[in-house]
Amino acid sequence: MKNKDSKPASPSDKSSRVIPLGFMFVVLCGLSFYLGGIFCSEKDRFLTKDITKEIVSPKRTADASSGPLQVESVAFPECSIDFQDYTPCTDPKRWKKYGVHRLTFLERHCPPLFERKECLVPPPDGYKPPIKWPKSRDECWYRNVPYDWINKQKSNQNWLRKEGEKFRFPGGGTMFPHGVGAYVDLMQNLIPEMKDGSIRTAIDTGCGVASWGGDLLDRGILTISLAPRDNHEAQVQFALERGIPAILGVISTQRLPFPSNSFDMAHCSRCLIPWTEFGGIYLLEINRILRPGGFWVLSGPPVNYENRWRGWNTTIEDQKSDYEKLQELLTSMCFTLYNKKDDIAVWQKSKDNSCFTKKLSNPDAYPPKCDDGTEPDSAWYTPLRPCVVVPNPKLKKVALNIIPKWPERLHVAPERIADVHGGSAGAFKHDDSKWKMRVKHYKKLLPVLGTDKIRNVMDMNTIYGGFAAAVIEDPLWVMNVVSSYAANTLAVVYDRGLVGSYHDWCEAFSTYPRTYDLLHLDGLFTAESHRCDMKYVLLEMDRILRPNGYAIIRESNYFVDSVATIAKGMRWGCRKEDTEYGVDKERILICQKKLWYSSKQSSR
Repeated sequence: MKNKDSKPASPSDKSSRVIPLGFMFVVLCGLSFYLGGIFCSEKDRFLTKDITKEIVSPKRTADASSGPLQVESVAFPECSIDFQDYTPCTDPKRWKKYGVHRLTFLERHCPPLFERKECLVPPPDGYKPPIKWPKSRDECWYRNVPYDWINKQKSNQNWLRKEGEKFRFPGGGTMFPHGVGAYVDLMQNLIPEMKDGSIRTAIDTGCGVASWGGDLLDRGILTISLAPRDNHEAQVQFALERGIPAILGVISTQRLPFPSNSFDMAHCSRCLIPWTEFGGIYLLEINRILRPGGFWVLSGPPVNYENRWRGWNTTIEDQKSDYEKLQELLTSMCFTLYNKKDDIAVWQKSKDNSCFTKKLSNPDAYPPKCDDGTEPDSAWYTPLRPCVVVPNPKLKKVALNIIPKWPERLHVAPERIADVHGGSAGAFKHDDSKWKMRVKHYKKLLPVLGTDKIRNVMDMNTIYGGFAAAVIEDPLWVMNVVSSYAANTLAVVYDRGLVGSYHDWCEAFSTYPRTYDLLHLDGLFTAESHRCDMKYVLLEMDRILRPNGYAIIRESNYFVDSVATIAKGMRWGCRKEDTEYGVDKERILICQKKLWYSSKQSSR
């Protein structure tokens, strides 16, 4: 009662007043933090309500006491019909947001997280399973790539023609009206290295419908056909529908997603790239990715300007000037004119560093030598630079005249494996043997692997290309993908005579929907789940996988059940299998994507 009479309070009474205030302060701070998290986290705002469990860091997967990751089942809706050819990072609907200077809008511009689609991309109305290889090289179903623009605009060049329900590909092109076969025959006469296994990998910039790359497959040369996303032409989509390696891309302001000193040959047939403009920056990128001793082939303006200038809406003086500028630029970059006939000119990159040392030691040399500030193999959102990337003088065995010829180079440990942490000839040999055993097991689990039912294959997180090497005798090709956050092993892949690309699986791959028959991944979620939402990776896999296509998902027990749960919501049928060793720490999911049609359209 004395306290009520305003007498001094005891110490215990003071503390009883402070506690509620402190408690309220903690509550208010916690509430502010919670509201701030809701406001700032776009990801949480747009997650579907069905998937509620957080994907944890792989560090926790190493703890054997933690059980498998659990996610709730989810049924993904269909995307609208106008998303049937959706390419998220090269979406024409978003081009107006970006500049036209140097075609910047055609480069990769991925949507922010809150704009990502959580739906299944439908096939076109009337879609059919693609024609099997090798017949597909010459024809495809019209309804699978229902675009007449090339047929109408390029009809006189014989790129393709529509006949009934099919497109047929006669092998024509702007610079090879007599057929691609005759064009390549002439090229082989100019470059004997195309016949003896010296040249194995090639890149075709501005590829059209990839007839050049398709013809080279029978000659033992594996070509990546490159073209930007286009509202009308769908060049890369045609290439992949035919079963020919291709990827969406453009030489603009960013480096191409390939390591340095990789391709044995680069080709441009009237691809309209302004090679000598902007300080020669586009040709400098070709120099970066071309192997020492490699060849650059150009047909079209300004080659053969003496006879062709009238058809190019210009003057002979202008074309002569363009050719001289091109020759001057190539000479300054240590290229020499190797051969030339009719419409084809061939230049060869210097086989060693003697020319670079002599020419670029001059401080006034232009283009100048690149400094050491940018790694030559850095190629994921790395800006182009107006300077010459000089091959590392320590590399003695990457030049075209020294590296083993195809097919011997496939199983020889490349020199550049020593640049990989933990890499060695022994590790390479072990990886090779491991994948031979694994692929043998895969073929027991998936008998269609190795048949004509599977043509376009992607190894989503390769190391040395071991999976691709193990299936080299099968009627398929493999796009080897190396994570932009993983060790740089893609150079080793190219030195083996295989092809691939850098990529970050937190984003969409540079390809059209329905372009791969088989996707293979080995521990991708274990390696990347701390960065990438597993749901979006699987939705991207569904986008690029053809209906009735397959996925071989090799994962730790921690992830395998949750992957199967999400896959079921994408209308995939999956079954769980043991590995070839029968160990408990990892399992294999064999999945097949079902062929379905949008509920808003008929399946003719």
